[in-house]
Amino acid sequence: MAAASLAVLGGVAQAAEQPKAEQYTYGTKLDIARVISVEEPGNVCEVVPVHMVYEDHQGQRHVVEYSVMGKGCQSS
Repeated sequence: MAAASLAVLGGVAQAAEQPKAEQYTYGTKLDIARVISVEEPGNVCEVVPVHMVYEDHQGQRHVVEYSVMGKGCQSS
């Protein structure tokens, strides 16, 4: 039980450290020094939001949200 509580608290602390997602629009200037993670789109055939976490050249962490086409479309 204690281990589960610590895991939950660790997840809460990690979520608290993540900055709020910034919405990407065409022409947005991003200062990307290092990409930390890129979320994969779901297996759907529609446009979906995904997130990229990165650090800028000052070491600040950012989360940017942008739209991509899901991976569930089949071409004939």
